[in-house]
Amino acid sequence: MRQAVFRTPQTILYGKQSFEKIGEEAARRGKKALIVTDKIMAGLGNADACQRILQEAGVKSAVYAGVNAEPVDHYVSEALTVFQQESCDLLVSLGGGSCIDTAKAVAVVATNGGYIGDYMGGRKMAEKPPVPHIAVPTTAGTGSEATDATIITNTARDVKMMIKQPAFMPAVAIVDPVLSKSSPKPVTAATGVDALSHAIEAYISRRAHPLTDTLALSAMRLIIPHLKSAYEDGENMEARDAMSLGSLQAGMAFSNASVCLVHGMSRPIGALFHVPHGISNAMLLPAVLEFSKSACLERLADIGNIFSREVKLSGKEAADLAVSAVKQLCLDLNIPNLSGWGIPQQSFESAINKMASDALASGSPQNNPRVPSQKEIEDLYLVCYDYQFSGKVQARG
Repeated sequence: MRQAVFRTPQTILYGKQSFEKIGEEAARRGKKALIVTDKIMAGLGNADACQRILQEAGVKSAVYAGVNAEPVDHYVSEALTVFQQESCDLLVSLGGGSCIDTAKAVAVVATNGGYIGDYMGGRKMAEKPPVPHIAVPTTAGTGSEATDATIITNTARDVKMMIKQPAFMPAVAIVDPVLSKSSPKPVTAATGVDALSHAIEAYISRRAHPLTDTLALSAMRLIIPHLKSAYEDGENMEARDAMSLGSLQAGMAFSNASVCLVHGMSRPIGALFHVPHGISNAMLLPAVLEFSKSACLERLADIGNIFSREVKLSGKEAADLAVSAVKQLCLDLNIPNLSGWGIPQQSFESAINKMASDALASGSPQNNPRVPSQKEIEDLYLVCYDYQFSGKVQARG
């Protein structure tokens, strides 16, 4: 067995009402917190609730609610300025992956200096400990609360920077499924398929190992039977609970096994055409699984047998089911293809060479069981532009 390093947050609090424990965790780590959130969380009263709980624990707080959609470098600069002006010594992220990734970047830059892009590819390493960061996800999908990576768009170059160092790992993750009840159907769909793609890619990754396999399989056993239910009825707490736990497990899995071709191809789409990360992953996942299938037949068969439930299928039959069932799930969740999202075909095709180059430069495609060439990635982008999610799959068992 090869050697492996497994990293997680120092503390993970999971379960209904675990958000109420944030004051205790904050009081152990600082005196004044900057809450990094968005306008939706602020409007729902969640940021106010967080401030109240912190105050009851003797922790002062300030709020930066400037995160909007995908995280970009100027959010990091703005939040850092507020952090410094307010003399904070602690970070709390409250929201989806964009809020968490922004706070991760602030945590490192606040103590180590520089521009967040300096840390890409290890050009600048975080030599000083980051600001303590408590991550509180309000969606079930990104798993960012349990990863040592942040994805920030360089707005000057239209490139999504995937930056991975141990210092970006939050100190605490608080996963309260009740907070995800406010997620609208499109967000539930996008983040849910994002979580599924994390689990699948962690399981088929060339860097997978027994620890990550255990988490990835457990995540899929939670996500696959519950995602559609959470999408159809946001008040279904059994489904929300399963999705939150599955997302957390998938996050720990891919943080340690790495993602593959789907994520490598997804980031350039998000950077150039501003497609939310979860949606772009979902747009790509079925076609990339078809491309990769011959190199990971046994592992896809394991996934297919999770979809088939009680009926044990043979290797190729189960692998085929994995691909067709993912297609059907995307249909059921009303996931559009790239054309359906409204990206002009000419603009998309003219960007394919750059997107393929950026995808390869990220390193993620090299973890794929079938490692693609630049030409194969370009061809896959063309396939995905008007990809048809088709083929009704009946649940077995």
